[in-house]
Amino acid sequence: MNTILIIDDEKEICESIKMILEYEDYPVEYSNSSKAGLEKFFANEFACLLLDIQMPEMSGFEVLKRIKENNSNASVIIISAHGSIENAIKATKLGAFDFIEKPIDRDKLLISVRNAVDQYNLLTENKEIKKSLQAEGEILGDSKVIKNILEIIDRVAPIDTRVLITGENGTGKELVARAIHNKSQRKDKPFIEVNCAAIPNELIESELFGHEKGSFTGAIQQRIGKFELANKGTIFLDEVGDMSLQAQAKVLRAIEDGKIERVGSTKKIVVDVRIISATNKNLKEEIEKGNFREDLFHRLNVIPIQIPPLRERIEDIQILISHFASDIAARHKKPAVRFSEDTIRFLQSLSWSGNVRELRNAIERIIILIDKKEISKKDIEFLFSTGKTSLGDIIDTSNSFQEFKDKAEKAFIIKQLKANDWNISKTAEVLDIQRSHLYNKMKKFGIEKEE
Repeated sequence: MNTILIIDDEKEICESIKMILEYEDYPVEYSNSSKAGLEKFFANEFACLLLDIQMPEMSGFEVLKRIKENNSNASVIIISAHGSIENAIKATKLGAFDFIEKPIDRDKLLISVRNAVDQYNLLTENKEIKKSLQAEGEILGDSKVIKNILEIIDRVAPIDTRVLITGENGTGKELVARAIHNKSQRKDKPFIEVNCAAIPNELIESELFGHEKGSFTGAIQQRIGKFELANKGTIFLDEVGDMSLQAQAKVLRAIEDGKIERVGSTKKIVVDVRIISATNKNLKEEIEKGNFREDLFHRLNVIPIQIPPLRERIEDIQILISHFASDIAARHKKPAVRFSEDTIRFLQSLSWSGNVRELRNAIERIIILIDKKEISKKDIEFLFSTGKTSLGDIIDTSNSFQEFKDKAEKAFIIKQLKANDWNISKTAEVLDIQRSHLYNKMKKFGIEKEE
């Protein structure tokens, strides 16, 4: 809940701000005592704190210092009638999100609070993601290449340098980027991801650097860009090879100057971010085609990390299968599943064009569709068939998960019937179901013996 706390010794100020914010649907509480307000702050969860400087019991600067010493995610906005440059600088150094002079301008207040709440939510989400990744984001593998990548991560993480991660889709580039951030000195600061391929070219600059109200059609309010949100932390430019040349030029300038400009503004904003990039493209080829700036490539490619496709490290597949099976079974509240040796050898023989991501999805389908404690090669071959009942065809022609399951089950039953020369008793035994159950399934799916 995005609750706002106001600490100001003037009750009229508190009531006025409360009315403005509640009109915008923010839950608001306030205190006219700095000490009581601080106690209230630590006893509850607040997204944003509006804090006066001059108060009798404890100054706003003292309150701000106490809050930052406790590593709170809450954004603190200083509100003061003493709007000197010295006070603004001091507030910023102590970690204030913004500084607003009294009398308070309504629009300025709402913009600042909205941005502050957005930052709080982002930091909170990052903390939750970090906890989740600690449980499930481990880079798994026993191959020499994975061990080498882990060594590079350990060496590079503490050093504040740029890293370019390359590899096919699904190899785990984001996982490597997060591992670097989580082992760096910035680990307690934001990790901001930008998927450059998913953002239209006309919006990428706004996404990265923010924009001012009215800077272009549709810019109805000010927006904080990802570089600002990542300040003191890490920005991960995923699929950087798909970034427009215009945005590339601005990223290059941000790297060189350590400053950015919001779209529609000439004001320089200092940002301190570590840049980690990733792409599935060959950037040297993109440079030759004129699609990527060579100078930016050399800025980003200080430490290159190449992640090989899964088919080039098949010795890791068994470890990944074991990990995915355990995690997926637990999530779906199913009993533990074991994959036989012939099943593992079969899975190791596949090309895995989608790499680790495709393998994980395949293990999830197997666990959902094959209701057995031990999975054999025979149980799953139909899911990877290149014939009429291939997994790809089933997915492409299914409009719902239930339809996908029905089609997959039908294909599996037909495959087993054919393998057993349409002997119902033998097929039922292989499927470990009653003959009557098999007949019902055949009737349900309209399965008849082929002439």
